[in-house]
Amino acid sequence: MEPLLNVQNLDVIYGKGATAHHAVKKVSLHINPCEILGLVGESGCGKSSLGKAIIRLIKPASGKILFKNRDVAPLRGKELKTYRQEVQMIFQDPYGSLNPRIKVGNAITEVLYVHRIGETRNERLDRAVELFESVGLQADWVYRYPHQFSGGQRQRICIARALALNPDLIVADEPVSALDVSIQAEILELLENLRATRNLAFLFVSHDLAVVRNLCDRVAVMNQGVIVETGPVAQVIDNPQDEYTQTLLAAVPNF
Repeated sequence: MEPLLNVQNLDVIYGKGATAHHAVKKVSLHINPCEILGLVGESGCGKSSLGKAIIRLIKPASGKILFKNRDVAPLRGKELKTYRQEVQMIFQDPYGSLNPRIKVGNAITEVLYVHRIGETRNERLDRAVELFESVGLQADWVYRYPHQFSGGQRQRICIARALALNPDLIVADEPVSALDVSIQAEILELLENLRATRNLAFLFVSHDLAVVRNLCDRVAVMNQGVIVETGPVAQVIDNPQDEYTQTLLAAVPNF
């Protein structure tokens, strides 16, 4: 099977000279169509930097990001805008990623307008309603503001926004870590259903190995900017080969 995404020797560096921070170091990984790849590691290990580089929110210092066999690392302008229709991101903090001053329906219709999807505002609003219903939200909630929703509902809104452009890949950066455990289960079930119904692939960034085991097909373990181990979830968790992976698993109570 040809990978949907193939990252090769990727470097992300913040700053220059003596103060430069090498956040991602020669990372290589791939994601197949409709696959959920978990990316785990401690806070500050480079997981979020890798995710943001893949979606090109930050520009990598070197390496390749092959999406459908096309290197997107050097893209700019209209080509980069087109790429972002195919790869979207869900952030950790659903409230912080929504503008508190605009109605949540507008958070989706603006995305559609920027990418010239829908001939009229009413068409774009109909699309927003459709997306709301697809993630378990009521149609008339498009007229509400972010503060009128719970954390789980806000994350559903952010998922709906990520789906607006019909992407093939979603980078989910700790999407349930800020939610109560019962709500986490609902959001994870939603992501699994979306994978099945929309043929979506995910890079699922998390520090929670229990969540990764239940959701993901494969897992990559990251430590200090480097991928130290990767493989099928059951194989890596039940029989970890790298010392860091073993330490990470030992730190989970009653895993």
